[in-house]
Amino acid sequence: MIVDSAVYRHGARLPVDCHLHDYAALREAAGGDHDFVWVGLYEPSHIELTEIADAFGLHPLAVEDAVVAHQRPKLERYENSLFLVLKTLWYVDEDDAVETGEINVFIGTDFVITVRHGRGSALSDARHELEKKQSVLDHGPSAVVYAVCDAVVDGYTAVVAELQTDVDEVEVSVFSDQRTNDGNRIYILKRELSEVRRAVLPLREPMRRFSTGSVDLIEAEAGPFFRDVSDHLAQAADEIDTLDSLLSTAFDAHLSRVAVQQNDDMRKISAGAALVVVPTLIAGVYGMNFRHMPELDWTLGYPFALFLMAATVGGLWIFFKKSGWF
Repeated sequence: MIVDSAVYRHGARLPVDCHLHDYAALREAAGGDHDFVWVGLYEPSHIELTEIADAFGLHPLAVEDAVVAHQRPKLERYENSLFLVLKTLWYVDEDDAVETGEINVFIGTDFVITVRHGRGSALSDARHELEKKQSVLDHGPSAVVYAVCDAVVDGYTAVVAELQTDVDEVEVSVFSDQRTNDGNRIYILKRELSEVRRAVLPLREPMRRFSTGSVDLIEAEAGPFFRDVSDHLAQAADEIDTLDSLLSTAFDAHLSRVAVQQNDDMRKISAGAALVVVPTLIAGVYGMNFRHMPELDWTLGYPFALFLMAATVGGLWIFFKKSGWF
């Protein structure tokens, strides 16, 4: 469906007396040198995108990618337009999960069309904020591309911050005195980091090209704005690598602690078995049915056997306690 459509002139939104779906009227209203149309769509059907493609002359391959979605972040140049794909991210705290969406951006000399899939990174706030900055919006379609990219990358930063909190919790749990089973959560977090990495890393090259002014249809004067986005993107990529390294270290530490705990358990089991085996040995000796045994005629033989058992168990317990087996 169409979320919003508007015509802009010199950074200001023009009142246009036409329906949201009347693309011909919108484009006709944007007849000035600095005019452009911004159409925002949310999960449109193939028919809706085909109508827009006919009105704005979009390439059919780009339209197909925008309908199917699930594309890798990329920037493609067609004859009269650019096609930019961005992955959107948001964090679900209950599941320690990162959900993904997608924004497809068609950029022409006098239009910008944004196609959003998934519930993350709604662009209505970005549009309203941009409309408050007339000097920025005066850059035309380049300003819209910047606003969209900035909103998406801000979403990356928020997701990375949430993952940082989870990694800190894992580190505290791994190195705590309590027995914990962190292997499953570490695996889930590493998988989510991989999802974030697939969204962030491919986007670095398009942002670099935008910041250097080497892309047609993107004004060179907008370069400083895209450099800011590129810096935030690079920071997010560095933090992802750091978190992944910390999780790998935490997993190794977890395995080491499990091995140490198993060794402690075996020592305690062995010590406990020794406390049972030694008195059993004594009882076995005194329970043998031989005719000539010195203790058979000794009045204190039975108490002596019990004392010997208690003494050996006590001695072993003191030895194991000093050795750290208990």
